[in-house]
Amino acid sequence: MLKTKLCFILTLFCGLMYAQTKISGKVVDTNNEPLPGANIVEKGTKNGTSTNFDGAFELTVAENAVLVVTFTGYETKEVAVNGQTNLTIVLSEGQQLEEVVVTGTRTPARSNTSSPLPVDIVGVKELQATGQTTFDKALQYKIPSFNTVNTPVNDATSLLDPYEIRNMGPSRTLILINGKRKNLSALLYTQTSPGRGETGADISGIPTDAIKTIQILRDGASAQYGSDAIAGVMNIILKDSYKDGSATFRSGITGEGDGEMLGVNVNNGSKIGDRGFVNYTVDFSKTALANRPGTVDAEGEFADFGGTRPGETLADIQEFLSRRPDAGNINGSPETTAAKFLINGSVDVSDKTDMYFNAAYVYKKVNSFANYRTPYWRDIQDFPYLENFFPGSNPTNPGGYDGYVPTFEGDLNDFNATLGFKSKINGWNVDASATFGGNTQTYTVSNSHNRNVVLSPATWVDANNNGVVDPGETTESTQLYRENSPLSFDPGGTSFSHIVGNIDISKVLSDQVAIAVGAEFRTENFEVIEGGLASYDGGGADSFAGNRPENSGNFNRYNLGGYFDVAWDINEDFLLNGTVRAENFSDFGSTFVWKASSRYKFMEDKYTLRASVSTGFRAPTLHQIYTQKAQYSFIPGQGIQVGGLVNNISPQARFLGIPKLTAEESTNFTVGIGGKPFKNFSFTVDYYNIQVEDRIVLSTEIGRTAAGNTTLDQVLDTNNLSDLSFFVNAIDTRTSGIDVVIGYSNLEVGTGKLGFNLSGNYTIQNEREGAVKNPTIVANAGQSVVNQTQEALFFTSRPRTKWILGTTYDIDKFSFSLNNTYFGKTEFFQQGLSTDANGNFNLGTEFTPKVVTDLGINYNATKNITIAANINNIFNVLPEWSFVSQNAAGDAILADPALVKEQSNLITFNQRYSQMTYDGYHFSQLGTLFNLSLNYKF
Repeated sequence: MLKTKLCFILTLFCGLMYAQTKISGKVVDTNNEPLPGANIVEKGTKNGTSTNFDGAFELTVAENAVLVVTFTGYETKEVAVNGQTNLTIVLSEGQQLEEVVVTGTRTPARSNTSSPLPVDIVGVKELQATGQTTFDKALQYKIPSFNTVNTPVNDATSLLDPYEIRNMGPSRTLILINGKRKNLSALLYTQTSPGRGETGADISGIPTDAIKTIQILRDGASAQYGSDAIAGVMNIILKDSYKDGSATFRSGITGEGDGEMLGVNVNNGSKIGDRGFVNYTVDFSKTALANRPGTVDAEGEFADFGGTRPGETLADIQEFLSRRPDAGNINGSPETTAAKFLINGSVDVSDKTDMYFNAAYVYKKVNSFANYRTPYWRDIQDFPYLENFFPGSNPTNPGGYDGYVPTFEGDLNDFNATLGFKSKINGWNVDASATFGGNTQTYTVSNSHNRNVVLSPATWVDANNNGVVDPGETTESTQLYRENSPLSFDPGGTSFSHIVGNIDISKVLSDQVAIAVGAEFRTENFEVIEGGLASYDGGGADSFAGNRPENSGNFNRYNLGGYFDVAWDINEDFLLNGTVRAENFSDFGSTFVWKASSRYKFMEDKYTLRASVSTGFRAPTLHQIYTQKAQYSFIPGQGIQVGGLVNNISPQARFLGIPKLTAEESTNFTVGIGGKPFKNFSFTVDYYNIQVEDRIVLSTEIGRTAAGNTTLDQVLDTNNLSDLSFFVNAIDTRTSGIDVVIGYSNLEVGTGKLGFNLSGNYTIQNEREGAVKNPTIVANAGQSVVNQTQEALFFTSRPRTKWILGTTYDIDKFSFSLNNTYFGKTEFFQQGLSTDANGNFNLGTEFTPKVVTDLGINYNATKNITIAANINNIFNVLPEWSFVSQNAAGDAILADPALVKEQSNLITFNQRYSQMTYDGYHFSQLGTLFNLSLNYKF
């Protein structure tokens, strides 16, 4: 079936080819300098192109065509062709009135107001104006439907935070760099926090100063781009100018006096002879630790860890906490060092062919910490050698032993590169490219030990050296760890890489019809890097066990896809667009998806109605298929336990009857209206509805049964695990909501110009549809792979609504911005909270809606020097949560302060994570941030 569809697409494509005549021209600024990368679109069509390094272009148009010419930072210009065959178009610097959209369509680009799809376009200046130090955090305060936040527990997740669009998880947003697929991260989020069970591309490592614009398509786009585009597409378009270079020095600090940040970056460009350019960015930064521990509750600690040795009392724990109120915990935002390099360029290899290229490399080093091992948790009577390993100042213990805090050090290497050619062949636009990308994350655990009893193979001791076993001579074994344990461990890590080949061909067949056809071949490789023996042997390093040999290895797959796209301008106002795509994966088979969209303009093009309907898919990632490991996690009421993550192709999975993963399938529907009823005012309102079938989830922790003699119990006992989890196509979901964007700019107030913008996202529905699809062994054990905790993480752990109200005022050399970001409530049902006899929660938690206010001031000291000061979260607004009763039993708990305290201890690890609980929160816990930057333009 797949071959038939691909043959049909290629046959149709070949049958439509024919030559057309062209016009030529050049786009320059008022100084007659060429503008490479300027966009030229035939008004009312999808026919478009961009200028080369010399500002030149060629384009086939109708004799009476009008060209819409745009370039970032310059005013849009409309030029009537009137039969001319050679044009020189001069653009003046100023406010760009209309962007050209290249995301969400495979036919030639069209202007933003002509697009049938909702696309957010964000320039680099808007990102920089947020004052945020990384790209992902800048988007958090710029795009309402985009959410990201630090995870509470800083181990592997400290290297990059999960992000998502429309509350759909990081796996369902496709990231593109200049229209080409960005590689996934090697990290799989396994903590019980937002993003659990997912992986995504590392966008935090992209240097902001290398970006020209961001185009965020808020619509399903699997038909155009393939897997991962269920929620939308983010296309990061890199700077393409050899001029206007600059150097920037950045510094910052939190209102608490920690989290100091220093950074420097250079963005510049250069000509490549007379036929090309290169733009490059170098960015170095370091951010110090920002520590936000809670004050630990002694009674809760005694309930979890007390009584581990005879005579131990609550007073012993209170004595320790009197010296260390936070129990030695270090959590918040870890120390991070980053080096980022990026280049983007193009060379004209002939009159009709351009070679383009880009490449990026990011190195990140993160130093974070596990939970502090208190002296009543890791007791010196159980481990007497600890007095030598971790000497301290506790007067009650030998050697002053006072506990220890294991470190977690992560090294991230991320790279991506694309080499491609764009040509004009008999009127056809041909784009062929190869993209390479990879992400490797390796870890080091220090200041820890392997506390497990593991003996070396027995060795016979020949006391009299006669070669005969005599009376009294025995075999002896050596304790490999405990008192002989190393203090630093290599747990290994993970790596992901891909190679992607693309060919995209498009043509405007007439004034009304444009087509595109293309193919993509992608091969992916996921590696679980084996840890050192001591990191996993017997149970491994205390805090973070390494990857065992049987769980490590290289895993690969490939897929081939093809698409056909047609756009039909029925008339100047009415557009229809359709795309079909077929793909075949080596590990789970074929899929076929489609998309149809439309746009209608009316009232002299002041208003636009648009709609789309599509099917989509997301292939299970190699991470989800092959990851298998033991991991330490906090179990409320039980402390830290070791659980197992079983992959779907392992012997254990077969033994348990866990099915293999298959692709998620989706149906997307979007309808909206946009308008520009008068000068400087515009708005868009879009409704979306996304249905996902067979959604892949990481199950909740499945524990022992009451009977204790099932197959499930046998697997847990054999592997010395408290519980196990696995990936499964478990649920069907529906997500719907409304996106609103309103802008009013260039209002003259005094001698300056005032602007307002309001954008928001409101989630109408985000929930499971139908019953959970439990494997038989889980159902027979009376458990479920998805419980209320899991559902809260999937559906209510991000704000139900989020709004951004921004004001800008430009006057003389100053530019002021004031932004207010409203984070709606989030809701959780944390593991460990009180439940009734049926397992339903008596209590839930709710994070209170909050408004975070940011102020930015830019001062253009000279033509070349700009000073920018930002105060983020001026009023030091912090996350706050409270219990919410679910029934009469919950009411009774809330009426008893002692019971409330007990429940609070269970979900905050005895107040270690008092501000956000152990499962997460809705915005940063760091409070006020001060940032200052100095920019020098070359």
